[in-house]
Amino acid sequence: MRDVAVGPLSLAIAATLLLAACAAPPAATAPTSTKAAAERAGNPIVPGWYADPEVAVFGDRYWIYPTTSARYDDQLYLDAFSSPDLCNWNYHARVLPVGAIPWAKRAIWAPSVVERDGRWFLFFGANDIQSDDELGGIGVAVADRPQGPFRDYLGKPLVDAFHNGAQPIDQFVFRDTDGQDYLIYGGWRHCNIARLRPDFTGFVPFDDGVVFKEITPEHYVEGPFLFVRDGRYYFMWSEGGWTGPDYSVAYAIGDSPLGPFRRIGKILQPDEAVATGAGHHSAIVNHEGPSYIVYHRRPLGETDRDHRVLCIDRMDFDENGHILPVTLTFEGVEARAPGR
Repeated sequence: MRDVAVGPLSLAIAATLLLAACAAPPAATAPTSTKAAAERAGNPIVPGWYADPEVAVFGDRYWIYPTTSARYDDQLYLDAFSSPDLCNWNYHARVLPVGAIPWAKRAIWAPSVVERDGRWFLFFGANDIQSDDELGGIGVAVADRPQGPFRDYLGKPLVDAFHNGAQPIDQFVFRDTDGQDYLIYGGWRHCNIARLRPDFTGFVPFDDGVVFKEITPEHYVEGPFLFVRDGRYYFMWSEGGWTGPDYSVAYAIGDSPLGPFRRIGKILQPDEAVATGAGHHSAIVNHEGPSYIVYHRRPLGETDRDHRVLCIDRMDFDENGHILPVTLTFEGVEARAPGR
């Protein structure tokens, strides 16, 4: 497994590297180091075609786990990136290859990674199942380090069927303030929440005996993300078609992880001067200092559905706690260590 340093990219360098990535899968060529340090990260933050990034902080580093943006039959591994400052990124190749998951064969995507008791658990979707008759769904892999290598944890999918109409994809693990972990997931315009066991081997039914509760907000399509700020639960998701220019992110607010959630509106949308297809995000929410949204977008002029890149921009709140519209930038964000 390769760990390669990646510095901030100028627009010219980024364009050159992305053109090179068109000719070969992103993981075939390791990202190239440019500068040792810079004031801003620059968008895209790394070369190559990636999507659906989940950002996390483990120790003194940021970690991003994205989907390898390619045709489903070529989505056979997951890479990762880590950084001490949001600007300089190390490349960790193939932290989860399809060979580590005996029941998976294609379409590995949308990883969500959490740490528990000194191990890292990576939740992923595989096989893009279209019915309960197919093998696939949401799986779990485990590793002793955030950079892997991850290996199959259960020997089978954690969620292998459609519940409440939700395709078992786009999984996100939310840890509430009391330490309870929830799996929030769903495609096909339906979103479910389920209460995870502490060992991640299955689910604990809710008090009414239900395992999968539907919490679909208005206009939801896919890509759920949840965080708590000042006692309120912010539920975010993606709308529009992921292959088109209108992909975007909206949010709602509720009083618990189960909602009900009141839609507020969109906060991340295409910008005809910067990029299209901005969506399927995650976030770092700081109560002091700036917060950040990590997302994918399609560079202007790109029409291939899989030509998507990873970006970071500021995510700010107003005095009422509402998220302000995010400005898409080429400059990206300033260097900042975790917890500062």
